[in-house]
Amino acid sequence: MSDVSLANESHPKGLYVLFFSEMWERFCYYGMRTLLTLYLVKSLLKGDGEAALIYGAYTGLIYAAPLLGGKMADNFLGYRYAVILGGILMSIGEFLILGGTEQFLLIGMGALIIGNGYFKANISTIVGKLYKDGDPRRDSGFTIFYIGINIGALMATTIVAYIGETYGFDKGFALAGIGMLLGVFIFWSGRKKYEDAPGVTIPEAGKKKFWGPLNVAHAISIGSLLLIPACYFLIFQNSYMSYLLTGLFFWIAYNMIAAGANQDKIDNNGGKIWRDRMIALVIFMVINIVFWACFEQAGTSLTLFADRNVNRAIFGWIMPASMTQFFNPAFIIIFGSLFSVMWIKLSKIGRNPSIPLKFSLGIFQLGLGFLVTLVGLQFVNASFQVPLLTLVFLYMLHTTGELFLSPIGLSMVTKLAPKPVAGTAMGAWFLSFAIANYLGGIIASFTGGHGGEEKLSLADGLEKYTSVFSNLGFVLLGIAILIALLNKPLKKLMHGVE
Repeated sequence: MSDVSLANESHPKGLYVLFFSEMWERFCYYGMRTLLTLYLVKSLLKGDGEAALIYGAYTGLIYAAPLLGGKMADNFLGYRYAVILGGILMSIGEFLILGGTEQFLLIGMGALIIGNGYFKANISTIVGKLYKDGDPRRDSGFTIFYIGINIGALMATTIVAYIGETYGFDKGFALAGIGMLLGVFIFWSGRKKYEDAPGVTIPEAGKKKFWGPLNVAHAISIGSLLLIPACYFLIFQNSYMSYLLTGLFFWIAYNMIAAGANQDKIDNNGGKIWRDRMIALVIFMVINIVFWACFEQAGTSLTLFADRNVNRAIFGWIMPASMTQFFNPAFIIIFGSLFSVMWIKLSKIGRNPSIPLKFSLGIFQLGLGFLVTLVGLQFVNASFQVPLLTLVFLYMLHTTGELFLSPIGLSMVTKLAPKPVAGTAMGAWFLSFAIANYLGGIIASFTGGHGGEEKLSLADGLEKYTSVFSNLGFVLLGIAILIALLNKPLKKLMHGVE
């Protein structure tokens, strides 16, 4: 069948089951993320810097966990069992936070981290396995899937954000947990529509007896609960995260490149195709870290900036600060379908930008978004607040940049990775998000000074926010230009992957 006729076919039915399952999982995750910084600062009375580091450690671990979750699914659990286990753990985590103390928050975070590790990497892997090699619908399918992610995020940053700030943070966290249970139900009830995807069922290694009535899959499930205290410790003592994430990055980079070289031997292709592709994937992981460390200011410094230095009045109604995060998923939904069609159209006429150029353009737009704050400074009111339009245009540019990079990145991993390590490679890709989120917390801490013993005035706070944001913007523009200059060497390493 030709590429053109494939492109004109509808997507596999399983895509839409995964679409809605992921939508509700993101409702759960972003519901938590939207409220977390404000909950730490306003309810638990943490200073900005401490709150940012807790947030960074939590979100860092959220994205590190799929490294383990992907490997366990590849070898022992199968993708379906792993996703269901993850969803149940995430819902439990949200409900634990309702205890209302820092201890309950940290335990709940631990359950959310482990649950996300099983859910996130493996549902994305199933999406990739719905398509055969060379299917031109793959990029479009991942972009559709990405729209589902952002519908969930949009609902979280409007419904959960409003309820949490208006009626109490506990109501918001409870709503997020209910959403996760709904996602698990959709995934289970629609299982027949994706059952033909390779690796969905529990492999023989997972069915082997472990002890008494327990098999290996059961033992891994129980053992996962023991990781929750470890997450508690790493969030509480978040300085250890830098050593953990750095070590994990070099370990996974080495293992991925070694897996690529081993696949070359198995295929006997007479070259170093898979090794080079794994090297390219490691480089793209570094670029991904740069993008998301800056992008993820949304949940920390940009939310606190909105709370203090943005005029959020709309016809007499004051938009809750956490709700300003909704601009990003709203723009994803507006532009997502256009991008989905655009990649296919450009591919047909041979004008589809290479993956390195897409990454470069994404980072360039991210940088421009931060520089919008300098424009907002020209319209500051007497309360040292910039217009709400400042955040609107900032998030719009961040979103278009995201669409150049994020859904393409998910698809890229499934193309560059050898099939035997597909889940592990997807977990490694999410490790780059982990490092980015942790670094994002460190970056956000540079804007601190509002909480704890030091308290900046609104005027000084505005100056500090815009100084950090504009510096980020200029650095990102320079990085984008560098990536564009390295386009050809990176394409060579990818050996024809587009």
